[in-house]
Amino acid sequence: MSELIIWTYDWVPEGPRGFVRDLRLRWACEEAGLAYAVRTVPFEDRGAEHFARQPFGQVPFLTDGDVELFESGAGLIHLARKSEKLMARDPAGEAQTLQWTIAALNSIEMVTVPWWFFEVTGSQNDNLTKWAQSRLGHVESILKTRDYLAADRFTVADLLMADVLRVEKLRAFGERPATEAYVARITGRLGFKKAHADQMAHFAAADKKRT
Repeated sequence: MSELIIWTYDWVPEGPRGFVRDLRLRWACEEAGLAYAVRTVPFEDRGAEHFARQPFGQVPFLTDGDVELFESGAGLIHLARKSEKLMARDPAGEAQTLQWTIAALNSIEMVTVPWWFFEVTGSQNDNLTKWAQSRLGHVESILKTRDYLAADRFTVADLLMADVLRVEKLRAFGERPATEAYVARITGRLGFKKAHADQMAHFAAADKKRT
């Protein structure tokens, strides 16, 4: 069996810690019981080798033997195909899982990331705010009726959606009790806690090397 390697930065400033997207792949591996190693590329002075493996100079990227993938969503789908714990094997359950995984990226994160970026920078964009409110409202209406997004159980779709929605500025933006309960429940899983703690420890150790 080939070794799964999750690639992340060697160090990042405090702000993004706990949210660097290698956490998504770590979490998926923890949930599925897949052995993995973590290796690093420089956060500063990103070189040609990094861009050859991730054309936008970002992380994570994933190595699984001869398979190399960049983008966290692609990596999650690859890992989900390795474990029924992450994605149902019946056609309907698999289709539901895939559609909600893509929805988390395309319908929610595509709107919420620029929204909270504008909020952080103090810029004004009322249309983007209304768009974010609409998308989050639709998610709230769905989560009022179910505990999980697909297959009536935890899947990689929940992992990704909860990770998108757990950003503090989103959680403080409006009243969405079903969404808040969902995020708390999904991120209360042992897999998330282990992945999050490991990422924080990784960057804390990097601080010591820089001093």
